[in-house]
Amino acid sequence: MDFGKPAAAANATRTINVVMKDNLYQPETISVQAGETIRFVISNKGEFVHEFNIGTPAMHAKHQEEMMMMVEHGALEPDKINRDKMKMDMGNGKTMEHNDPNSTLLEPGQSAEIVWTFTKAGNLEFACNVPGHYDAGMVGKLSVKPKSS
Repeated sequence: MDFGKPAAAANATRTINVVMKDNLYQPETISVQAGETIRFVISNKGEFVHEFNIGTPAMHAKHQEEMMMMVEHGALEPDKINRDKMKMDMGNGKTMEHNDPNSTLLEPGQSAEIVWTFTKAGNLEFACNVPGHYDAGMVGKLSVKPKSS
């Protein structure tokens, strides 16, 4: 991912709390600086499974197809994640274990952290790619400003 990389929590310069509710995020927009390491503390306060995924619109579109496969294979239900099924071959040896460092998938009531260093300026999104959620508006704007001198 050319926009950033995972980092250690000890390197975080700021913590941003993100609450996921059914088809919305609080906050809806986040602004960071290139070079900044952010500790995102994500909580699912909704009644359904939700995802917090940092990426570009194109990355989200591709990931939505993968998430649909998770539903089709029974790994993902509206309010439950069947993690044992996420290890199944979903075609061409691909599994959907959801262990990418820029993403977390949470059942209702769960919390997680992502620590990320943003390496370059640009416009990103944080989104829920569970089928139907992105289209229902569960997407936020993530602005990475140039590093201040």
